[in-house]
Amino acid sequence: MADTALMPIPGQLDPVPVARDITPRADGRADLLGLPREQIRALFAEAGLDARQTKLRAKQVFHWIYHRGATEFAAMTDIAKPMRPWLEERFVIGRPEVIEAQHSVDGTRKWLLRTADGHDFEMVFIPDADRGTLCVSSQVGCTLNCTFCHTGTMKLVRNLTAGEIVGQVMLARDALGEWPGTSPREGGDLIRPSAYPPEAPAFAGDRDDEADEAAYTSDGRLLTNIVMMGMGEPLYNFDNVKGALGIVMDGDGLALSKRRITLSTSGVVPMMARAGEEIGVNLAVSLHATNKEIRDEIVPLNRKYGIEELLEACAAYPGASNARRITFEYVMLKDKNDSDEHARELVALLRRYKLPAKVNLIPFNPWPGAGYETSTPERVRRFSEIVFAAGISAPVRTPRGRDIDAACGQLKTAAEKKSRAERDREAAAAAA
Repeated sequence: MADTALMPIPGQLDPVPVARDITPRADGRADLLGLPREQIRALFAEAGLDARQTKLRAKQVFHWIYHRGATEFAAMTDIAKPMRPWLEERFVIGRPEVIEAQHSVDGTRKWLLRTADGHDFEMVFIPDADRGTLCVSSQVGCTLNCTFCHTGTMKLVRNLTAGEIVGQVMLARDALGEWPGTSPREGGDLIRPSAYPPEAPAFAGDRDDEADEAAYTSDGRLLTNIVMMGMGEPLYNFDNVKGALGIVMDGDGLALSKRRITLSTSGVVPMMARAGEEIGVNLAVSLHATNKEIRDEIVPLNRKYGIEELLEACAAYPGASNARRITFEYVMLKDKNDSDEHARELVALLRRYKLPAKVNLIPFNPWPGAGYETSTPERVRRFSEIVFAAGISAPVRTPRGRDIDAACGQLKTAAEKKSRAERDREAAAAAA
């Protein structure tokens, strides 16, 4: 049973944007994962480490965590042996616990993860021919209640910490064998990629941003991109998302370029400018409709921050340009938002605000109890053609991981309802 109480939810128009306290570890140790060097240094000083050593030890530990993937202080061979037990007694390098992993027929992977205080959430890895994208969660549950989204039917439990957000990236790198001197791990709950192509570096963060992406193939399944599109609204967990992505982008951390990270929001307008200025990653906006009536239904947050206010914030987003276009996500719902007229309205909106835009058209991914149907392929294609004809890129996203409920809008920790015996039986069957 989880120790942390549910977040109070005042209603779909006023989601809770602040973090609740996390239940402390039972052993009293502090988790260093997700902390910047300066905070690690301060913790070492508070624990009584000699002031002359705090800077050096913090630098060493930070390097071992994020460049070597270490999870134990005993592995940190350039730290004096007497110092390692001292660290072990006071600190821990956490990872979310892997409760269950599912493999889709199309190569997509979904993990059910658990926090140290007993709450479940999910992450997804999507291998493609030229990249490997990790879909990262920012909250346990969600409070936005978007009607097409299965995650929106969950209660919001709490925000994930910076360490729990970074921990998802660390787990993926564990599985991919992307730490120096490691190889992809075997096991039913981890990715088992083929050999890396010889021209691909062992550590994705070491590559030059302008390097040829063709070196990153589905055979290697290297983690090259991150999207904050998992469970939760990232901008209602701003500080932790900022802290986590700061480490991911840090040249001495996970060293992934901000151009390879995308943050998706349903339209938390007051936080969008801060996201552009303080985080600086690519922006994706869950639009899904072209007028107030339909968007009020599909994305209830629209009743608080309307389409016009949202698009004005997009037009003002720092760094937005033709080279760094804003992505608008648009789920295709049969007879709801998929007509030719809706496509023309979308074009008119983007032109009115002079937005450097790309539109991702997403066929609706069904889930039990959903009140919508998927638009027909012919209807989606026609919608795309109208938007393309206006000079706006409008690719149709191929659904991935539908068979394991890992596709867009399907994330909900249904696996948590399974008993331990059920999981054991499934694991035994998979191993047979």
